[in-house]
Amino acid sequence: MKRSVLPALGLFFALLASSCTTVTTTKTTSSSTDALVGAWKGRVQFKTGPYAAIKDLDFLYVFNAGGTMTESSNYDAMPPVTPAYGAWKKTGPREYEARYVYYWTKPPAALEEITKGGGWSPGGHGVLTQKFTLTEDGNSFDSTISYEVFDQSGKPTDPTSEASAQGTRIVP
Repeated sequence: MKRSVLPALGLFFALLASSCTTVTTTKTTSSSTDALVGAWKGRVQFKTGPYAAIKDLDFLYVFNAGGTMTESSNYDAMPPVTPAYGAWKKTGPREYEARYVYYWTKPPAALEEITKGGGWSPGGHGVLTQKFTLTEDGNSFDSTISYEVFDQSGKPTDPTSEASAQGTRIVP
């Protein structure tokens, strides 16, 4: 009888102790290390390169805790390209840098290629390096972008393009 009472008493005290603990969570929206974490919408204007003529280019960004990110634009379907994936880091007070990569596609040489099961084939990849400065309240940013484009073999296809961007945090 003693052997069955001791484990039961041990379990009782363990459950009692665990019920006395308090778990609290707090949401931090702008700590010194994760102020960029969250979802953002940005307006981008290229100053140089093939995208300089586009006046309505928008980027959507998601910056994850731990330093990974995803970016997509309102032009991702022209021509079909993947979202961009990358990494970001804090570089100073309210300053961050992100480097992200996407794959681009080549258009078919003729419409018949699409009807025969061909179509948009891999063309290469693009690399964007973006430097962000957050406002004091952490809800908007100004940034600069450097954009490089490479073919399938890794050779640059165009000179580096430069852009500026402004963005705001997406909030519920």
